[in-house]
Amino acid sequence: MTAHVIGDTAVLTRRSLRHILRSPDTIITTAVTPIALMLLFVYVFGGAINTGKGSYIDYMLPGILLITIASGIAYTAYRLFLDMQGGIFERFQSLPIARSGVLWAHVLTSVVAITVSLAIVIGVALLMGFRTGAGFGAWLGVIGMLLLFTLALTWLAVIPGLTAKTVDGASAFSYPLIFLPFISSAFVPTESMPGPVQWFAENQPVTSIVDSMRALFAGEPVGSDIWVAMAWLVGILVAAYIASMAIYRKKIS
Repeated sequence: MTAHVIGDTAVLTRRSLRHILRSPDTIITTAVTPIALMLLFVYVFGGAINTGKGSYIDYMLPGILLITIASGIAYTAYRLFLDMQGGIFERFQSLPIARSGVLWAHVLTSVVAITVSLAIVIGVALLMGFRTGAGFGAWLGVIGMLLLFTLALTWLAVIPGLTAKTVDGASAFSYPLIFLPFISSAFVPTESMPGPVQWFAENQPVTSIVDSMRALFAGEPVGSDIWVAMAWLVGILVAAYIASMAIYRKKIS
């Protein structure tokens, strides 16, 4: 049974990936906005922002990486919505394939596409002067957090992909997620924010995630931030997965 599910998911994932290869502009578009923000903040605003120590691009890159992921998941909801409206799901139901494989194929395609976009953004950051003292283990930690964040938000994107009434509605949900890093420690220290904004910034998931990645990149002790970040990431992933599968079963029943 497990082999059957894995095999069906692999076939459906290859189908989705072929669509990405035929339209690589989705990967490029996902990377364009974060790169533009990186250029803007580093070369226009960076000199006026006091982060305490180090290069500003080293400080803000973790937030840019999260924005890259949030930008990419809009295409997940978009592709899923088109499959729903095009009757692809109904055709798959008539075939002897694992039902869950259809959603997993979209999720894994999103992970691959976003990973490529993240690599592009990191490459540009290196050209702009980003430097890290992270060792192999620290890099594994950063990559693991980015993958978990991608999976969590991708399963979150499945929900509007299944329930939206229009194409715009399917992808518009990502806008608040793109905006969330701006109200966190991603670009400026939270100590510089007014009281209520500071409280929100320090108690939302993005701050603990970017603080953990920043410490890993710098080769510094992470402290308790990483456990808070992992709790957020796993919690969002589990809740989004359960909700997505429940909606999917209701749709195809």
